[in-house]
Amino acid sequence: MSQSTESTTESNPFTKPGFIIAAALVVALIAAAVVIFLLPKGQDTAQPAPGTAAANPATASPSATADAGKSVCGLPSGTETALGTAPKSKWELIGKMAAPTDPKTFGPGLTDESGFRSCFAHSPTGALYAAMNAAALGSSGAAELEMKLADKLLVPGAGRDAAMRETKAGTNSSGSNTTIQVQGFLIKSYTAAEANVDLAFKTDTGALGHSTLSMRWMDGDWKVKPTDDGVTFSTVSQLRDLSGFIPWAGI
Repeated sequence: MSQSTESTTESNPFTKPGFIIAAALVVALIAAAVVIFLLPKGQDTAQPAPGTAAANPATASPSATADAGKSVCGLPSGTETALGTAPKSKWELIGKMAAPTDPKTFGPGLTDESGFRSCFAHSPTGALYAAMNAAALGSSGAAELEMKLADKLLVPGAGRDAAMRETKAGTNSSGSNTTIQVQGFLIKSYTAAEANVDLAFKTDTGALGHSTLSMRWMDGDWKVKPTDDGVTFSTVSQLRDLSGFIPWAGI
């Protein structure tokens, strides 16, 4: 097809700023998968090099002290600021997406009776696990999990408020059967207060793409930081291959 990335994006309701869904995580990637599928094979969208650090990374806030670094469930924190190799991970399916689990080291340290997962270690690996578990919770299709995700794992603000409204209204369905699985990652930037996790993923059509998830450490856990219009994954772009990413996959 000759359809451009710009026109494809404009025709896709999931990429419009006004279309905000409760989890606002996996559905953003599903929408990206639709865009990627429509692109001619071998065409890349404009994108920064995968290893490029995010512009103006946030610095640690005064609250990011040793005490503030303790997780809400007592998981150990780390002093490292980078992650150069993939962690050895055990994977569990949440809905159709595989998520890493290490309850005693990286998280989730808490899983309730509904299957909601929270509490991750204050470290780059903890941030990576938190990002992937949030994405998997968003893929579950369970209204209770989606509400808890919006309520408990999004940073308070306009984006979270919009996600909560959409969840309560029951308008958070993506209407797509497209599934995705993580294939690799990069920790683009990391401080005690903020992390930017770049996830590479593959759709069930075989298309590859990547996008960045911004995380903030607050109240003893990693939370997703959406923009005011509810966008959580940024700069969704197609990939030719996984060059530059650290391979990491559960399926």
